Amino acid sequence: MGRAKKTAEAAAGGVGSELASAAGNLGRTIGGYVLAKSLPYTPPWIAAATLPPAAGAAVNAMWGSEAMSAGLASAGIALGGAALSAVTWKTSGAATAHRKFRRVQATTTVAASMGWLTCAVSAGPFGRPMLDLWLMGGALLAASWNVRQLMSAGQGADPEETNGGTLAKLTSAIGWEKVAVRDAKGTGKGTVKAQIEVAPSSTIGAVQSTAATVAAALHVPPSGVIVTPDPENAARGMVSIRVADLLKDGVAFLMPNAFGMLPTEEIPLGMYADGELWAINPFAAAILQHVLVMGVTGAGKSELLRTLLAHLATRQKMTVFLIDLAKGRQTVGHMADGIDWFIQDAKEAKRLLKSLPAAIKARGDVLASEGLDQWTPESSLNAMLVWIEEAADVADFNELVETARKVRSVGIWLGISLQRATWDNLSTDIRANLQGTICMGVNEAKDAGFALPDSVTDAGAVPAWGSDRPGYGFATGMGIPNERWTTEVRSSLTTRDVLAALVAAAAPYRDPLDTTTADALGQAYAQRAHHGTNRTTPGIEQHAAAATEALRQAIAAAPAGAVAIPAGLTLPAPAAPPAAPSAPATAAALPATPRTAPAAPSAHDTEDELMSAAEQAAEMEIQDTRDEILGAIPGDPEPDAAYADLQLDDDVAEADDDSDMEFEQQEGMSAEEARHTLYAELDGWVQRGRLEFEPADLIPATVAAGRKRPWMQGQLKKLVEDGLVQRDGHGSYTILHSPLQPA
Repeated sequence: MGRAKKTAEAAAGGVGSELASAAGNLGRTIGGYVLAKSLPYTPPWIAAATLPPAAGAAVNAMWGSEAMSAGLASAGIALGGAALSAVTWKTSGAATAHRKFRRVQATTTVAASMGWLTCAVSAGPFGRPMLDLWLMGGALLAASWNVRQLMSAGQGADPEETNGGTLAKLTSAIGWEKVAVRDAKGTGKGTVKAQIEVAPSSTIGAVQSTAATVAAALHVPPSGVIVTPDPENAARGMVSIRVADLLKDGVAFLMPNAFGMLPTEEIPLGMYADGELWAINPFAAAILQHVLVMGVTGAGKSELLRTLLAHLATRQKMTVFLIDLAKGRQTVGHMADGIDWFIQDAKEAKRLLKSLPAAIKARGDVLASEGLDQWTPESSLNAMLVWIEEAADVADFNELVETARKVRSVGIWLGISLQRATWDNLSTDIRANLQGTICMGVNEAKDAGFALPDSVTDAGAVPAWGSDRPGYGFATGMGIPNERWTTEVRSSLTTRDVLAALVAAAAPYRDPLDTTTADALGQAYAQRAHHGTNRTTPGIEQHAAAATEALRQAIAAAPAGAVAIPAGLTLPAPAAPPAAPSAPATAAALPATPRTAPAAPSAHDTEDELMSAAEQAAEMEIQDTRDEILGAIPGDPEPDAAYADLQLDDDVAEADDDSDMEFEQQEGMSAEEARHTLYAELDGWVQRGRLEFEPADLIPATVAAGRKRPWMQGQLKKLVEDGLVQRDGHGSYTILHSPLQPA
């Protein structure tokens, strides 16, 4: 019993010591907190406690012993105090309520202090009533400064109005008499920003209309003055004046942070006028926004495209299709290995656009089965970029509108580049689906309105400099914050050798097009003229290792400041590419020698490879000659045959009962054999690379099958319904899949 009692007492003692320790710690914590919060408010009290008695004792000791000296000193101090009070009142501005209060408080403090000091010359600081005035007056003044500190901390000071100095002289010239400019501050990056507020009789829109006048008055570029309204207050806005061009020396190409990143990582394109990185992130945005790039020749559109493609070519789960009928290989030929389908022929371009609807449907079905409303990296599908140069020369408006509307949710990003997006070059319906814009130099200010939103051009962000400032422009959408839409950008400068080596070194990280999309694109994709390289290309690891070394050398040889390498980026020989979905079945069937001009041999090419390139060139020349000869032969191989003069209607919706065209009957061929005859004709065209035809082209096969036109029309309908053939709406058809080798 005694032992238990001792144990309980010991436990109680331990608990008591712990409580005491906790209480001590809490007390120290509270005390430290109170001290930290109190320190900012102590200076007024320290000054009130020390300065008056010290100064009063000093003046009393110097001049207070004799009446004459005391009187003269008091008069001098009184006059000096009055002058000092006037200076304080004059120098403390009163443009805002906050500053008015500060002016009164500062002037009162100076006047009271100098008055007390004047009296202290004769009476001394510690006699009555000087001691009482010091204690009461000093405490009140110190407390008033503390109140001001508390109010400032709680509400913040009003912005300083700066309609003075140079700006005051310009207000009448630039029409800003009714504009209050406040809190003008330099960003330290060549830009001055200030808040503006208009009088009740004016609007921010009226201020925006004077941006060009302000730019001329301040001797800055026309796009150097940007006025943006406050979305929450129609009387307020922000003016941004660019007084220095940080981009005039060019912007270095920023290498990717790593090989094998996903499409949802940022894509750095250049730099903003204030020195910040300009990057887009279309695949990570809430809505995938297609992009329209506009600018005159020489504005820098090609440089921008090269930067974009270089980054996408280093990523996994990413596929690029590019159509360029104007410049062909001149723009991106050195990066062609990073493009899965590079099209330079108008007929092949139309095949791609006609095959996209089937790919859209197939991708949508896969995403639905995966439980995804739109593409994400978790999908088995690749993200895709379909880039079209001078789209008006490639497809009709209706086709582009339908494509732009449907591809967004299935992870296909559409990019269109052209010089002027006028209504006759690009319909308003298409532009409505191109919510991301990059507008570079245009010849006339009104042209910028074809690409940029009204809110941007109204603010003064108009790149009306033609080709004088290549690479400069304005960008909207694609994950760019709205407040950055009116900030000027400049795209990176690129070096051909660096980009070519970068694309080659990243080949082991590029995934082939997913099987779903490849199969849905059908014969148009399987027979494409250009095949990019990816991790399934035989021997790609060895070539990529050599390309990595070439990349190091190209970076070292590049002009100073042309290439920026992110911290942490290493360039190892990529012998172990990241895991990725298996290659599509169509990849194994791709021809080993595509019908494209062979690339120039690099230093590491072997003699056998050089011979292969020469053979490819010779084969291509023979094929082109053959195509030219066959093109001169009439479409009907038997011009004297009985069916030579037969013509078929473009539309095969219904048979014409009154038609006087009759086919010669051939007995003994079953329905299955007749279909096979027709299908064999289509399959033969596919094997020879012919995918477009008209109904009249099938007359020989129909006659050979012993059938008439209604039968052939029915077979075409069935092929269209089965998705093997597509009717183009102008009496012509495109073969999507061979009927004898369907997907």
